[in-house]
Amino acid sequence: MAVVTRRIGLSLGADICWPAAYEALLDKLDLHIPVGSDIVRFQSERVQVEPYNLTYRPNYDLVVDRVTHWYMTTREWMKKITMMDGVYALNNPWSIQAYEKHTSYCAMLRLGMPVPETWMLPPKVNQDDGDEAVMVRKYNRLFDLGKVGEQLGYPAFLKPYDGGGWRGVTRVKNAEDLHKAYDKSGDQVQHLQRSVDDYDLFVRGLGVGPQVNLIKYDPDAPLHGRYVVDFHYMNAEEWQRATRITRVINAFFCWDFNSCEMLRRGNVLHPIDFANACPDSQVTSLHFHFPWLVKSLLKWSLFCAATQRPMRLHPHWHPYFEIADDHSLSFDEKLIKYDQLARHHFDADRFADFCEEHLPHLDRIALDYFGTQEFRDAVHQKVQSLYPEHEVEQFTNHFFGLVQFWRKTEADRLGVSIGSDT
Repeated sequence: MAVVTRRIGLSLGADICWPAAYEALLDKLDLHIPVGSDIVRFQSERVQVEPYNLTYRPNYDLVVDRVTHWYMTTREWMKKITMMDGVYALNNPWSIQAYEKHTSYCAMLRLGMPVPETWMLPPKVNQDDGDEAVMVRKYNRLFDLGKVGEQLGYPAFLKPYDGGGWRGVTRVKNAEDLHKAYDKSGDQVQHLQRSVDDYDLFVRGLGVGPQVNLIKYDPDAPLHGRYVVDFHYMNAEEWQRATRITRVINAFFCWDFNSCEMLRRGNVLHPIDFANACPDSQVTSLHFHFPWLVKSLLKWSLFCAATQRPMRLHPHWHPYFEIADDHSLSFDEKLIKYDQLARHHFDADRFADFCEEHLPHLDRIALDYFGTQEFRDAVHQKVQSLYPEHEVEQFTNHFFGLVQFWRKTEADRLGVSIGSDT
């Protein structure tokens, strides 16, 4: 049998801790996987940015990309290697560029999801000369912003239609607040979205391929405390519904790596923000939940690279719309059918079999690694890049300590004992 190497590129920005953990776990796994008539090995490499001939062929079989949403050179390179060279990408660069918050709201409303009522507003400021100025004078109808707010209802959120990272989000409680916020919004097209009043739970569904991790979230906490360590905050039915919503949204838009925000009011989960195809991935945000992310990225990328999973360059929406248009089905019945499409899109059963056959030792290797001095050093390096010097040791201990709590719960799950070399 021939030995072949699948090469995985890590396209990074300011990322420190997750690529370090990813590389360490990949090295410790030392995989030799039989695939067809070959023995497949894996090698990771951090992608370098440099000029390239459009006809060159990259060495990568798969690229985990973290900068396409803001760095145009990498975005165009990702388009080239996926379209011309068959490289698998996390995430699809066309989906990242084309499907912003506005498109995601429209699509999920089309599928019947309980997205809060949302209006689109033209920008407050337009060009004062050229074609845009002519078009605005001729065709932009004057409107009463106060009446829009009155019709929608307060409180509400004014935010850019393509926002991200809480950029430009303003909570408005009345017409005066709305006018002040809109007057400051400049030339950005805006959404005005009705607030979900009296919600009792904010949850983020973090999805990697078919895998979903639901995390309680506190948007009012400091950045390092927003992802909450909590258990049993949803019943089994709600947990299944939130998992399905996250997986369906990701499959619908061909996002292999995305997060979905949901608010619970009564027994309804309202998706409010789900175009986050470069979600939080740092230990300084995820802490307790960080090992799940690294393991999930590793498992999914290994599966895709080993099996040479073909890259879907464009979404296929009609099967979802056919289900949406079946008025004999309740929303939960539709969601089950949507999720069947999503699981098929992600080869969920085949992926589970792959992990069971080839990665049964990953959990124990990860359990040991996340207690090492090597990992603590990576945490320290990330904290050092973000925090003032006098807080570095405090927060290194804080984040590393939360990961040690994860190790305790993980050891209980696996029924094993743990040690530490720190």
